[in-house]
Amino acid sequence: MLTARVGGKKMARRQNFRTRVLLSTSVLVFMVIFTTVILQTYSNPFTADLLHALSKGFDTSSQTSKVSAKPSAGSCATQGGCPDDHISFFIQSGAANVVAPKICIQNQLVLGTVLNNAGYGINIVILNGKTGEVIKTNHFDMYGGDVKPFIELLKSIEKGSVVLMASYDEPSSKLNEDAKKLIAELGSSMIQSLGFRDNWVFVGGKGTEVKTNYEKYLKNDNANNKYENWPELIDMQGCIPKYLE
Repeated sequence: MLTARVGGKKMARRQNFRTRVLLSTSVLVFMVIFTTVILQTYSNPFTADLLHALSKGFDTSSQTSKVSAKPSAGSCATQGGCPDDHISFFIQSGAANVVAPKICIQNQLVLGTVLNNAGYGINIVILNGKTGEVIKTNHFDMYGGDVKPFIELLKSIEKGSVVLMASYDEPSSKLNEDAKKLIAELGSSMIQSLGFRDNWVFVGGKGTEVKTNYEKYLKNDNANNKYENWPELIDMQGCIPKYLE
């Protein structure tokens, strides 16, 4: 009887020891997994930003506005609509020598990176002023290129056409007085001020005989530039009255 009881106690002790070992092993495995998850979480920048937002009480309004405010390369959404006898437009200059300009007509992209028809210098879109149909798109390198093809295009523009232009990188080095005069005849009042790496957007027309209000200009100024040696991009949108003879 005594031997049986002693054997039972030894067996019970062994079972308790095994239980403690299994429990300790389980805890150790859990801690390893937990530590691995934490390390992976904080090594991921996106997750770290999300955790930071959560720590602020789900106040992600500023982060959301920054993301949504950034225009995409093919975005053409404009504020409000235009009357039936007008042509809606959105025009945006380039940003430094990195982001190309874009021009939209009736909420449709007609010049930009997505269409592979934008380039350094001055970008131009010519429309039929009666219908809003795109007649021609082009770009002219005003730093390393030749101004003569640009002048030839400006001279070929027919009366009743709408002309939209946007700068990218450097729009002025090869821009001579003949080219400036032709652009001024389209309604520009700022073309004579356009200088090295300035930003400029313009909407005019052949046969307007008045200075257009659709023009913006931002001077290259190292003290105020947003992109080191370039000013920040500028944009403009509005409604162009259709041409009536």
